[in-house]
Amino acid sequence: MAGPGGGRGSPRELSSREIDEFLRAQRIARLGCHADGATYVVPLIYAYEDDAVVAVTTEGRKTTMLRANPRVCVEIDQYDADGKGSWRSVIAHGTCEELSGDAIEPALALMRERFALTSGRAAPPRRLGPGVVVLRINLDEVSGRTVER
Repeated sequence: MAGPGGGRGSPRELSSREIDEFLRAQRIARLGCHADGATYVVPLIYAYEDDAVVAVTTEGRKTTMLRANPRVCVEIDQYDADGKGSWRSVIAHGTCEELSGDAIEPALALMRERFALTSGRAAPPRRLGPGVVVLRINLDEVSGRTVER
């Protein structure tokens, strides 16, 4: 059955360059964690650089599960609002680590740079509050698909 764009379109694999550009352009990922027989998927605001996702979060179910099992699945997608039904999706597997000490500031600087205000200036550094956790997810398996209609 044909969609609004007149055809279904055929999925194609994204190249490594397309995946890299896509991950840099998006802001929200879905993080899948699994521990003690339970699976938990949550949205996560992130920045991407050097084959890794960086995020700042707070203590809770997600961090408890990541400490029990640092292997994760990350999914990022975009559905175009053009009414034609075009989409892109990247799925990656990796290992999550909690950053500490000197590793925290570069991750926070990347987040500040990525989410700079429209003025083009990054937000100034600020202290992390209690219960704030900085994560780095090192991606080791990445694939992507798209349908362009």
